Amino acid sequence: MNRRQFGGGVIGLGALLLGQGAQAQGAVHPLTPAWELWKQGFLAVDGRVTDTLQQGASHSESQGYGLTLACEMSDAEAFARIFAWTESNLALRSDQLLAWRWLPEAEVRVPDRNNASDGDLFYAWALMQAATRFGVDSYATRARAIVADLVRLCIVPFPDGSGRLAFLPAVAGFVRDDAVIVNLSYYMPRAMRELATAMGEPRLAQCASDGEALMAELAASGTMPDWIALTATGPAPAEGMSDRSGYEAMRVPLFLVWSQNARHPAVVRQADMLRSAQARDPALRDSPTVIDRMTGQVMERSPDVGYAAVAALIDCAARGASAGVTLPGSPIPPFTAAQPYYPATLHFMALLAQMEGYPLCVPL
Repeated sequence: MNRRQFGGGVIGLGALLLGQGAQAQGAVHPLTPAWELWKQGFLAVDGRVTDTLQQGASHSESQGYGLTLACEMSDAEAFARIFAWTESNLALRSDQLLAWRWLPEAEVRVPDRNNASDGDLFYAWALMQAATRFGVDSYATRARAIVADLVRLCIVPFPDGSGRLAFLPAVAGFVRDDAVIVNLSYYMPRAMRELATAMGEPRLAQCASDGEALMAELAASGTMPDWIALTATGPAPAEGMSDRSGYEAMRVPLFLVWSQNARHPAVVRQADMLRSAQARDPALRDSPTVIDRMTGQVMERSPDVGYAAVAALIDCAARGASAGVTLPGSPIPPFTAAQPYYPATLHFMALLAQMEGYPLCVPL
């Protein structure tokens, strides 16, 4: 899918983000003002998460991300709205997975009922956590059904005979005669492992570990590609798909950091690339968003601050992991909804990851 290039205020978080202890004894969550802005910008009254730059569409990804954020923020009312809309409009397949896109202006609003496995993954992860947080057993039942079909339909062996497992981007369209196509940003290792444990699905945990191993292998030669083909002789560029490190691949180090794996070579490689790009063009403030994964040449930049937030968190987390100690402070910019859905949502995820695992990377 093509990644996105809306309005709202700015929240200065600064010293509010003091890590996990900030929520002790029933304190208001430090991200509550940012969460209210995110909802005002992207969450419709009926529970639909809107992506204005993508024809005003909603995706299983946007619904899964929104459900995850609502759970993290303990917002049971928003969670219930997002869940109800998604079940009514995207739970249309003969299996338990979600159709990947809903178009508000189309005659047929769901013209393609193929799924997107990252949307299903985040959706199930949020449901599993919400079952306990909100005391709704039916959320866990739904999560279990989704995970069972993700494992059954979207996990396949590597073509090299190694016994490793790959996570397909969707049920249909990514297994070819000579290759399996994967998108490494569809892997969220923490979500995969927590769901595997809770649902008794060890293949999902193995898939996470095999994915991390593949990321490390690719990091030896460059940053993560948007898409990669797994062949009988090893990884190769996926024909007709982006081999650059772009809007898709930028989620890989973010999800690794959120999974408490800041030492992973893909995180270190991305942080090194970003520092090098800044050193080459110190006057440029827009964030690199598309680069040549082998040379580090910046092909595209964006002024949307969500991308800068992700880059700042990755840099801080990687420096701390390599040095064994993290210097206090990180130039993570204040949250704003005056950016499109995609960078705004990555921005919020970066702030959550910082709070949960990297308290010294507090935004300056």
